[in-house]
Amino acid sequence: MKHPLILAAGLAILVTGPVLAGGVVATPPAPILLDPAPPIRFGTDFTGPSVGLQLGYADLSTTGPALAGDDVLLGLRAYYDYDFGTFILGGGLQYDATNLDIGGVATLDSVTRLGLRAGVDLTDDWVYGTAGWAQARTSGGGVGTGDGWFAGVGYEMLLSETMSLGAEVLYHEFGDFDLAGIEAQATTAAVSVNFRF
Repeated sequence: MKHPLILAAGLAILVTGPVLAGGVVATPPAPILLDPAPPIRFGTDFTGPSVGLQLGYADLSTTGPALAGDDVLLGLRAYYDYDFGTFILGGGLQYDATNLDIGGVATLDSVTRLGLRAGVDLTDDWVYGTAGWAQARTSGGGVGTGDGWFAGVGYEMLLSETMSLGAEVLYHEFGDFDLAGIEAQATTAAVSVNFRF
């Protein structure tokens, strides 16, 4: 009879021993390893029209006579681009309004550009070169309107599927003003917000 009691007491000690020593320690579950999330891609196709607003700065100088001035530009832009995969080609129109004083003789009122752009598709952004025809309109001093050309570089990145942010630096040369013998050179830098369709 003593043996069953001893056996039961020993069994009770074996069962309650870990509890009395601090409780039953549960084995932690194995960690769940997840693959890193892929980067967010808004879309990789720049094909289609876009319209935008741009804000920039212009530095202009003339020869015959030598005059200079600089001021802020505020403008509109409209483009159509075609995405070939790794290469993008497009064309468009830009119009900038300003009140740039040209050495106290005349005022630059606006710059209009019509040109092409082509560059490398970097998935959600692209870099490009651009060039084309440009026209400068002035008031005062009998300077009038001058035609010329522009060339430069730009960058555009998608903020969403329908909106992008861009930047351009352009160099311009104008001639054929109403006032004979005057030529103008201008450098502009601008940022733009574009709505893509």
